[in-house]
Amino acid sequence: MSLQCFLKMANAIQSQTNITVGQGLLERALFCTLTTVPCCVFLFINGTMLFTLRSKTVFCETSRYILLFNLLIADTVQLALSQLLYILAACRIRLMYPLCGVLTMLSDLTNEISPLTLVVMSLERYVAVCYPLRHSTIITIRNTEVAIIVVWVFSSLNVLTKVILLLDFPFENLESLQMKYFCARENMLLGRMSDNYDKAFTYFLFVSAGVAVTSSYIGVMIAARSASTDKASSRKARNTLLLHLGQLGLSLSSTIHNPLLIAMSKVLDRIILVRIQIFLYVCIIIFPRCLSSLIYGIRDQTIRPILIYNLCFKVPPF
Repeated sequence: MSLQCFLKMANAIQSQTNITVGQGLLERALFCTLTTVPCCVFLFINGTMLFTLRSKTVFCETSRYILLFNLLIADTVQLALSQLLYILAACRIRLMYPLCGVLTMLSDLTNEISPLTLVVMSLERYVAVCYPLRHSTIITIRNTEVAIIVVWVFSSLNVLTKVILLLDFPFENLESLQMKYFCARENMLLGRMSDNYDKAFTYFLFVSAGVAVTSSYIGVMIAARSASTDKASSRKARNTLLLHLGQLGLSLSSTIHNPLLIAMSKVLDRIILVRIQIFLYVCIIIFPRCLSSLIYGIRDQTIRPILIYNLCFKVPPF
């Protein structure tokens, strides 16, 4: 496909997704405020949760808390990057292709780490219920660290593949490296092969993750019927896995955010569409990135009191 065709594709994407920016300064300021305020609140909660998970030795020496810390790191970075890109788009600031590429690739990296970490956390709960006597030998600190490294390496290889695909684009034919449109993931898919790969990987990732979490849930359900299984532990693990499945679904919903807006832009008025976009952005992009902190901060009896102390700017008891 020629450069002219690529630019036409980008122009089509821009014309359909250019609903993030308002006509006037006041309108744009309002939209930025409506998203930045909850984003800052969630960033504060996530930051406090991350500090909490490093405030006591038990959190640093327990596999599920280590995995939770890794999940929160990815979600927090993803949340900050999403809001940064949103503000840049709302302010109509166009970046250079290399800078936009770095931001979007880092966003993709953290976006993929979240579902993979949820898979590892689900498998940890499965082992805890189905193989309680072997849990301490299977789920060790070393094995947990290896699993986290594998997650990061796998996600990094995917990003590296996207970078290699981008190298095929004839950037030397461009008049300038400055982007014609705002920085967005869709505007960095500069070729059909790059676009097809991105879709194929996304489908593969979330189908595989969904099967893994669902299988873990079914395994826990089967184990819960055994007379030798701790019923309370099984019920708690089952609820946790259901929450992981919900988190995975919300992560998946973030991948259809822009395509959904593109489809609605063809039938809805711009003002209505902007309001819908703000709502979807907060509910689909921002809120899920704080869900882990809310879930574990409220449900976990070990984390809850220390998190409350930290949120109130008090010194946690040791």
